[in-house]
Amino acid sequence: MPHALVPFATGFLLSASLIIAIGAQNLFVLRQGLRREHVGAIVLFCGSADAALICAGVAGLGAVLAAVPELTALLALAGAGFLGWYGVQALRRMARAEAMVVGAADPVTLPRALLATAGFTLLNPHVYLDTVLLMGAAGSAQAAAVRPVFVAGAATASFVWFAALGYGARLLRPLFARPVAWRVLDACVGIVMLALAATLLVHAYGAWHTPT
Repeated sequence: MPHALVPFATGFLLSASLIIAIGAQNLFVLRQGLRREHVGAIVLFCGSADAALICAGVAGLGAVLAAVPELTALLALAGAGFLGWYGVQALRRMARAEAMVVGAADPVTLPRALLATAGFTLLNPHVYLDTVLLMGAAGSAQAAAVRPVFVAGAATASFVWFAALGYGARLLRPLFARPVAWRVLDACVGIVMLALAATLLVHAYGAWHTPT
């Protein structure tokens, strides 16, 4: 049994190092955690999506994506449009003082929350770079017998992180009882989303003009 801990820990640590970073998906989970809206469903979706993408990467999907840059370009364009729209919405929220307290804004329905979560998760080519290509390559390098253990470790890290982010956000609620904290958060969200959208546009341009 101890020999299985090595691939499990390898998958866990590699996955954790890739997902614990400021990004569109993490900021969205944090914001929903602060509002206490559909946190369990969002955490489950994010963790399950990561697990599925890691499995696909280990199974060989990464090689297919690497061979079709046009698909990556289309994902980047769709992601840029989605993140640009959400970034503008965040900056508009920042300018509305009446929405700057927890619970003051209109509640988000579960279908809308999951749709937004899917957008942040699946319309970002960097998600595929991390979970499918990098994790897939690392998992494929493991012996065939322990690859499921590697995947289990990586998936566990994803679930642990998103659960900690979503449910741990409530510890910050006293801070976000002040309107200025929401202004700062939405300003950060808007800037990060627009910057990521610009990055994806550059990524799409590069993918379309990559020699085949």
